[in-house]
Amino acid sequence: MTESTPATSLDADEERVTRAQRLLIHLGAALVAHPFDTGTHAKLRAFLDEDAEPALASLAALSRRPEAELRSRIAELAGHTLRSAGGAA
Repeated sequence: MTESTPATSLDADEERVTRAQRLLIHLGAALVAHPFDTGTHAKLRAFLDEDAEPALASLAALSRRPEAELRSRIAELAGHTLRSAGGAA
């Protein structure tokens, strides 16, 4: 199966939040599987010390975007049109 790649790339805030989310999901799963693994704990501490603040700032910036802009951006990245909450396009 071929996965299609969006023609539009992520902006800096979107990229930072996406990378942080993927890392945290990975680290969370690793902590569940191996709760006493010191390497996983070190990676989590490093993220919290170095990358959490910029990621949270990017998340806040994304959260301030108007809903219409967010819907448009999601549609652009996904390659299709989203319907509004009311059902109209």
